Amino acid sequence: MAALAWLLIPFFAALGAAIWGTWAARNRTVGDVSELAGYTRFREAMEKSGPGSDAA
Repeated sequence: MAALAWLLIPFFAALGAAIWGTWAARNRTVGDVSELAGYTRFREAMEKSGPGSDAA
């Protein structure tokens, strides 16, 4: 029975690694569109000249 327990440890480790690998390799491009739009708005806001921006 002890040998079975020692064989189950690497089995569960491999199973956990497979689950983690699947999760880490998932497609995460869904949020990129909104993040790029936010960056564009930020860049446009920084390019606008406001009061006190003529110091440079």
